[in-house]
Amino acid sequence: MTGRMRLGRLRTMALALAVLLWLWVTVERRGERPAEKVVDATVTYNPPPGMMILDPQGTVRVRLRGSERAIRRVNPFQIDAQVVVRSDREGPVEVQLTPEDVMMPEDLEVVSIEPNVLRLHVDQEVRRLLPVQVPLVGEPAAGAELAGRARPTPSEVLVTGPRKVVDAISSVRTNPISLDGHAFDFTESTLLVSPDPLLQLQTQVVSVAIPMQQPQPVTEATPTPRRARQRR
Repeated sequence: MTGRMRLGRLRTMALALAVLLWLWVTVERRGERPAEKVVDATVTYNPPPGMMILDPQGTVRVRLRGSERAIRRVNPFQIDAQVVVRSDREGPVEVQLTPEDVMMPEDLEVVSIEPNVLRLHVDQEVRRLLPVQVPLVGEPAAGAELAGRARPTPSEVLVTGPRKVVDAISSVRTNPISLDGHAFDFTESTLLVSPDPLLQLQTQVVSVAIPMQQPQPVTEATPTPRRARQRR
């Protein structure tokens, strides 16, 4: 191979490398073009100790801006709006959201938040023991009957929640228990049903004793023998 041929091959290789480098830079620059995306961000509330949000809004729409690659990689679960409620009094309160309240990856920025003002109601957190009620459905077997009231254990449950919600309820119900097919006393575990999503129950499961009684057998009356008539 002559020197001229070797030089020509080196030039060809250099040109190919330059083309590849140009293509790589072009693709990288395309990936850096700005883009936008709207995501539904979860709202996390931080009220003062002993206070609760009565009507929290679950999500807000956040418009994000970043490179095409960053926007493609964004996951809605990475975006969270942190709401700090500073009011320590019961009643309505307005909280304005700013880009600084949004938790997100560093290579993104917030363009807008909708809504950017949250109208909330702050209430005091209270605790109360409430009785447990057990609804019964169905028909016992073999003519048996319910012998008394269902006995849940525990018979009361500690409920924690906003004062307005707790004051509006008088008991906590369980899932219905079926009497179908039962003729004798039985015990069954069942779940408590929270009357409101804002309430927290100290326990979720109760054990319920159901007393049953058997039908009384019907006894036929023995006929009284007639006395023979006495002859006069």
